[in-house]
Amino acid sequence: MDADNGGRPGPENPPGPLQKQGERQERQPVNMTKPPSVHSGPSAPPAVAEGDIRASDADRDRVAEILREALAEGRLDPQEHAERIDTVYRAKTMGELEPVIRDLPAAGAGRAQPGPDAYAYGPRAPVPDQNLVAIFSASVRKGRWQAPARINAFALFGSVEIDLTEAVFPQQQVQINVTAVFGSVEIRVPENITLRSSGSGILGSFEIETHDAEDGNAPQILVNGYAVLGSVEARPKRGAWIRDLRDRVWEDHRALRHELREERRERHHQLRHDRQEWQERLRAARRERRDRFR
Repeated sequence: MDADNGGRPGPENPPGPLQKQGERQERQPVNMTKPPSVHSGPSAPPAVAEGDIRASDADRDRVAEILREALAEGRLDPQEHAERIDTVYRAKTMGELEPVIRDLPAAGAGRAQPGPDAYAYGPRAPVPDQNLVAIFSASVRKGRWQAPARINAFALFGSVEIDLTEAVFPQQQVQINVTAVFGSVEIRVPENITLRSSGSGILGSFEIETHDAEDGNAPQILVNGYAVLGSVEARPKRGAWIRDLRDRVWEDHRALRHELREERRERHHQLRHDRQEWQERLRAARRERRDRFR
């Protein structure tokens, strides 16, 4: 070492091994990232896929409603509808429900409005007026029936119920004249018709939920009259629609085919039973003849 520079190697002296090691340590890059903590908690569980979510009763009912609409519109036949309904109520996850309605529109989205020829208006035998009277009693008209052009309802200390949700309209306009004196008259109509009113209440209630149908060819119902210390109420029944009359004919045709199948099945059973009885009588006659000659 050179004594003049305090024992440090001069330019003429090569650096020692300790100095080389110090220089290598100074040139190493410093890791600024924080090392993972040993005491960190468990990682969050992976998110559940949407198709693996458990289906609720409301989800199954929603899918069943879409299938019911598809059956009513003719998109599914009864056999396909029964098979898919069975799949719906056996499904446990949303992924099992989705394929059932993949080829169907959403509820109400694919509901086609009836065309100009959907309603069977035209010349035919007139339907007589319907008179409903309730005096200290009740009078009800509901189910499938032909709505006449004029319906007269009178309630005196009684109640009258008129349900047109399943009725067939031979004509476009139906007029309902109501009189409620210490009584009540309740009218229910489908959603896709026109409902208007020109009545009034005298110390009573005359409530008509007026509605204009989007289809100009839809039936029109006009409620006239008054309520004296009574009540008159008319409104659409939610979920009730007038189907195309041709769909009603198709339903009747299917019901007729079902009845014919049942009749053929019963006739077949009767013929088989008669044949078995005839064969039994024939065997009995043979045994009798055989015993006679013995």
